[in-house]
Amino acid sequence: MKIFLRICFVIVILAGIGWLALPRPQPAAQTQIYGLQVTPGAGFQRATGPIPFSFPTDFGSHPDFQTEWWYYTGNLQAASGEQFGFELTFFRRALLSPDQRQSRTSDWATGQVYMAHLALTSIKDKRFYDFERFSRGAAGLAGAVGLPLFSVWLQDWKVDQVATDQFTLKAGEGNISLDLLLADAKGPILQGDQGYSQKGPEPGNASYYISQTRLETTGTIQIGSASYDVVGLSWMDHEFSTSALSGGQIGWDWFALQLNDGSELTVFSIRRSDGTIDPFSRGALIRPDGSVQPLRRDEFSISADQTWKSPGSGAVYPAHWVISVPSEDLMVSVSPAISDQELRLSFTYWEGAVRVDAKKGSQALTGRGYVEMTGYAQSMSGQF
Repeated sequence: MKIFLRICFVIVILAGIGWLALPRPQPAAQTQIYGLQVTPGAGFQRATGPIPFSFPTDFGSHPDFQTEWWYYTGNLQAASGEQFGFELTFFRRALLSPDQRQSRTSDWATGQVYMAHLALTSIKDKRFYDFERFSRGAAGLAGAVGLPLFSVWLQDWKVDQVATDQFTLKAGEGNISLDLLLADAKGPILQGDQGYSQKGPEPGNASYYISQTRLETTGTIQIGSASYDVVGLSWMDHEFSTSALSGGQIGWDWFALQLNDGSELTVFSIRRSDGTIDPFSRGALIRPDGSVQPLRRDEFSISADQTWKSPGSGAVYPAHWVISVPSEDLMVSVSPAISDQELRLSFTYWEGAVRVDAKKGSQALTGRGYVEMTGYAQSMSGQF
């Protein structure tokens, strides 16, 4: 789950980058982006309850909602034994409400702005590479479509659906590149209540949330002059919403874990400024047959017993976790593949590959996954 508040994330980034020549957010209810007065949430659809989904259409963009993202992460291994983690994420932020967009006819007129992050973890070398791009959603520079097949892109960073359950992922920057084929073994997974994921008590403070939790992956990773043929598993989260953090919520910890019995566990913990965990934290266990067991806040626990201090930001992050799901007799130990997987881009957060050791009843399990942590280097609250 890539929590609904990429709204705050994108607003902060857009306000701070000189390339887009954007002013900083105003203290009033409105925000200026591209010289336009944008009222957060005004005139946009909101997630208010379950809706029917159709694929591949709903893999694509939903521009009547203010914020949307597509999150790809994965753990891959070369025949020679080298292990890698990767992240490729696309964020869309609407600048104009649906009514405002209708009056803009130029090919360069933009009602959307896109941001993308690319990161690669080389576990053997303990190296972490991270990059960032921005573009307007116009003139073919960036966008997302669901028909006839799904595609999301920002310049030459892109994911394309090439068959019913197959997707190509291609991205490169600096001395790294990815060229991967992802085969969906389970089909779309609807998180929360049939894809409706509530994040706070306010009406409409929710997202529509779709995952692909077991993407069997093959392809090539390039680092400098070295090329690696790799295999492994990837994960995709897609959310769209018009929402904001509730009062007192400052950040989140998100886990996407793939176990070797064919199941997946995803949980997210929303942290509050008083140190407590928000009751709207949620999770799900996806069984080998693709059936989903939703988890309420009181049906799982997350504890951290180690920390790591970033040499770049000075933020102190948890560095080992134990997740318990008593109803499943499941205990999961999660450790970072390497310590420093902090993205120090326009916004600072930790997202990286992790190793998993688990026990389900008397059965010992292993696995891999990804963890995202926000709100440690800076609060996610009050960014409008």
